[in-house]
Amino acid sequence: MNFNSLCAERIKHERTRLNLTQAQAAMICGVSREMWGKYERSKAIPGGDVLFSFAEAGADIQYILLGEVRLTANQEEKALLENYRAMDKAAQLNMQTVSATFAQANLIKNSLKDGSSE
Repeated sequence: MNFNSLCAERIKHERTRLNLTQAQAAMICGVSREMWGKYERSKAIPGGDVLFSFAEAGADIQYILLGEVRLTANQEEKALLENYRAMDKAAQLNMQTVSATFAQANLIKNSLKDGSSE
């Protein structure tokens, strides 16, 4: 499958994820419904203005172009990242070790819980 076909599939996926009809997506992005259909059938490629408008409506443009889902952080996660970046290298290494340990412990706990429910 080529890049244009992949983008077309992802555009449709994002539109349906946002619960938009083709007509609604087209109106939001300032194009005709017919043109929007061409985007989803890989008969035309949306320009920057269309993608920008689609992103403002909630579409994940990184996913559309690269196939990688954009990770969004809540306020607590953003604060953790800001604090981590403010630390010196030794403190960052300690945080990496602590977070990996807690994550591993949680995985083990969940696997034991899942195994005991059978």
